Amino acid sequence: MNHCELEEVTQHINNKISMIKRLLELRAVAKDPDKRGTLLKIEQEVSAINQLLDRFERYVGEQRGLLKHLKDLEGFFQEDEQDALHLKNNIPPHMPKRGQQASLQGGGQVAVQSRQADAAPAPQEQGPPRKSQRNQIKEMEFVTVPEFDSIPPYMKGRVMYDQLNAAVQSINTAVSSKYKILHQPVKTLNNVSRTLHQRFKDQETKDTKGQFFIVEQDIREFAQLKVDKRFVGMLNMLRHCQRLREVRGGGLTRFILL
Repeated sequence: MNHCELEEVTQHINNKISMIKRLLELRAVAKDPDKRGTLLKIEQEVSAINQLLDRFERYVGEQRGLLKHLKDLEGFFQEDEQDALHLKNNIPPHMPKRGQQASLQGGGQVAVQSRQADAAPAPQEQGPPRKSQRNQIKEMEFVTVPEFDSIPPYMKGRVMYDQLNAAVQSINTAVSSKYKILHQPVKTLNNVSRTLHQRFKDQETKDTKGQFFIVEQDIREFAQLKVDKRFVGMLNMLRHCQRLREVRGGGLTRFILL
């Protein structure tokens, strides 16, 4: 309701009140049977004003609820805008440019097979692994366009292809930061890194032996991201794409890279 409409309603109510006052001044005529019609008219006017006020209060309440809903939507839009700006200013160099997705769709399967062929271990002489091999840090592979298209719409929501792979990059950053500390001799670490090293060791279980994993705290600290409902949804999508699996225990959820 705008200002003009509010003034009109106020003027209408004031007119009704003035009429009632004038009618009340004639209350002396109430004893006159011929004037009882006037009293009935007063009663009708009062009843009409009460109904009008009730409708007015309900309308104001509805407008307040609508205003609150619009403010909530504005907050959601601002959060999405901030996420979009962050992604725009932090596009990983590996991400495909516009116009390249069609070629990715046609060659996605070939790319997967190529990576599998490249990852196939070459025959080597038997013997203990070299130190460089032991210290190699695993990385999560980026999601291909065909894999992204295979994610159910209810799971995907409004998350875009680039946003999901940006989450992959953030996870790789957290994994790399964690295992760089773990691969260093404890005696070479400062006090902060030594505390982190011990925390990482305490989080290991028999299910994580020989695996690369992180927890929510690692994502917050090393990738500088908040693990909100949106990010948890992207973790579920990565689990659907067989990029990770979850192991729970001791009050922690461990995300193991596959």
